[in-house]
Amino acid sequence: RLAAFNAFDLIETISPRPILLIVGSEADTIYFSDSAYEKALEPKEMYRVAGATHVDLYDKSPFVEEVTGKLTEFFTRNLI
Repeated sequence: RLAAFNAFDLIETISPRPILLIVGSEADTIYFSDSAYEKALEPKEMYRVAGATHVDLYDKSPFVEEVTGKLTEFFTRNLI
């Protein structure tokens, strides 16, 4: 069961809550974000960090600063 689990199967049920997907342009897992974005309903946004891998987004400067800036902007705009 765990191997067959797909977290994005019901992503459209999140709507109308805002969805932000952040992905590194060099991430091996980029297809997961692309698939989630296609299935999600509005409001949705995909933000690509140029030159970053998946892991770079967690602990490499300047990628972390770019991601935290985007998170702050997105949540300020959508949740306040």
